[in-house]
Amino acid sequence: MVLFGCVSSPSISLPPFHSPKFSTVISKSRAEEDEFQEEEEEEERVVHIFQEASPSVVFIKDIEIVKDPRKSSNQVAISEDENEKVEGTGSGFLWDKIGHVVTNYHVVAKLATDTGNLQRCKVFLLDTDGNTFAKEGKLIGFDPAYDLAVLKVDVEGNKLKPALIGSSRDLHVGQSCFAIGNPYGYEHTLTTGVVSGLGREIPSPNGRAIRGAIQTDAAINAGNSGGPLVDSYGHVIGVNTATFTRKGTGVSSGINFAIPIDTVVRTVPYLIVYGTSLSNRY
Repeated sequence: MVLFGCVSSPSISLPPFHSPKFSTVISKSRAEEDEFQEEEEEEERVVHIFQEASPSVVFIKDIEIVKDPRKSSNQVAISEDENEKVEGTGSGFLWDKIGHVVTNYHVVAKLATDTGNLQRCKVFLLDTDGNTFAKEGKLIGFDPAYDLAVLKVDVEGNKLKPALIGSSRDLHVGQSCFAIGNPYGYEHTLTTGVVSGLGREIPSPNGRAIRGAIQTDAAINAGNSGGPLVDSYGHVIGVNTATFTRKGTGVSSGINFAIPIDTVVRTVPYLIVYGTSLSNRY
């Protein structure tokens, strides 16, 4: 008797499909996606730093007023007419909610040495809604040895956003930094770079050496002076103050310097207290 039943066929094991070329394409695609995501995150981080720090940055115009012979010297004030002569521009940043502004001495040197009561500083600020408005900046104190000066604007505290003050003590060459200012009058300009060197020595307006300066390749041009150099957290680590230019061209060489914020922190409170008249101190 022949029995018919199920006959099981021997199983055939096939090797998994493998193509070195195909795997390479997948790996490359994933690497590109990861790289793109990292670049996107870095871009968002820089945008966030600028958005948080820029409301604390001010634009400063050094102005000479053409005196009206019909008015006394006490009646001379900032005006918006054609007799207003802009002699220079610079940057600064808000130190506190009281209205103190830190900048370079050389930005306001003409105001500091004015004997004819015709020099003024017009300070352009951003309010909490992002709108620009201008106030006259009163010179509170200055120290040419460190190229630092303090102005004061009369503004309600809730309209001001003081800068976040960091430290320059633990900086490292190679870390990212960002300069915010008003080069050539272009307000709130951001340039990026790294800390290129530490402990540099640069000349001050009175001829003395400013020691411990921060060197950076973040672009600093005319009008950036007095603006903040910030770190990756948006904290101010220096005051942009100088750049080496190619001889005879006026073009930046890419070697730029900032006064370390630790020096600023030691100097500015002294200027606010002892460089201010009793009536305008606070």
